[in-house]
Amino acid sequence: MRSRDPGRDASLEALVPALIGRLPHLLDEVRRLLTADWPDYAQFLAEEQAEVEVAAEGFIRWLVEFAEEYLSEPHSDLIPAPTTPVTLFEEIGRAQWREGRDLSALLSAYQLGARVAWHEVSGTALETGVAPDALAALAEAVFAYVDQLSSASARGYVAEQSEAVAARERLRDDLVELLLSDRSDSAAVRAAATRAGWPLPREVAVVLVDPDNPVGQATLARLDASCLLIRRRQLTGAVLPDPARPGRRQRLVAEMRGTGAVIGHPVPPEQLPASVEIAEIALRLSRGGMLTDDPVFVAEHLDAIIVHRDTRLLQALRSQCLAPLADLTPAVRQRLIETLAAWLRHLGDRRAVAAELRIHPQTVRYRMARLHDLLGSTLDDPAARAGMTLALAWGADGMEPAGVA
Repeated sequence: MRSRDPGRDASLEALVPALIGRLPHLLDEVRRLLTADWPDYAQFLAEEQAEVEVAAEGFIRWLVEFAEEYLSEPHSDLIPAPTTPVTLFEEIGRAQWREGRDLSALLSAYQLGARVAWHEVSGTALETGVAPDALAALAEAVFAYVDQLSSASARGYVAEQSEAVAARERLRDDLVELLLSDRSDSAAVRAAATRAGWPLPREVAVVLVDPDNPVGQATLARLDASCLLIRRRQLTGAVLPDPARPGRRQRLVAEMRGTGAVIGHPVPPEQLPASVEIAEIALRLSRGGMLTDDPVFVAEHLDAIIVHRDTRLLQALRSQCLAPLADLTPAVRQRLIETLAAWLRHLGDRRAVAAELRIHPQTVRYRMARLHDLLGSTLDDPAARAGMTLALAWGADGMEPAGVA
């Protein structure tokens, strides 16, 4: 440790009353410079002048203490704690976030105050005969103090921001749970939407993605803030407001392509639970290769979803319709089923059937004659044809008629 220089120490101690005497001028100058760009801060200095002067006196005494420590241990990392409580400046940072102001404005105001303070400190130090090394120590002290206060306010700002975001996300999660629950009513949803700061739209739609698709998960995270994320274990997606507004579909196609996403049909918020159930069926069909659009819009596939909503019922219908084919070999049965499905789709147009199946029209004639032999008058019954259309329109691969193992 260096030996203390009594003369230098005396000049530093004399600096304290000299600076305290100039405090009113220093604070007036800071307030004047703040008025143009930060009028709220200038107003605070004016309204809280007495308290600010007490804090400023504490700063001056800390300044000299720091300079003395610095001169004794110039390479020490130990920085004396500022007299003004750091927690106060953390709270100032928190208030900056709560009031919707940018942190950089506050830090710029601190820097302005530091420049004015150093101007006054350095001028007064020279007048009182402070030695050059002590003057350098004072400069180090001024900017170390401002760094500490700036860091404290930044910590407070970030902490308040994080807490506010976490609280907002909890409220949004609560709203999602309410929207997906069939136990909620309109009043409860409106209240939850207000708490979450989410303008309640006239219509909503759900976007679901495969939980095992990392691209889908990442895409959901990039949706704009108007979308509410669904974070259930077995349900991954988002609630979209106003899905039918102009341009929304095009953006969804661009955003969700390649994610295996399903976009539900637009419904009023109170009908969202039923819409989600339908979208889940569509997601199952998409994962199974039944729906191949990218992404899938539920509204365009309601017929397929209705038919496949209950796989056991569909299996029963197919088994019933195809029972007369039960005794055929699997290969023959499959060819006849394909031909029958195409014949139903094309309303009996043999040329269209032949083109689709890439076979000769005479082959179609032969197969249909065989089907007439097996199915009898069923093919001439409109109701029976309607049933077979439902059973076969989306394929019957792997579906066995009744009585076939």
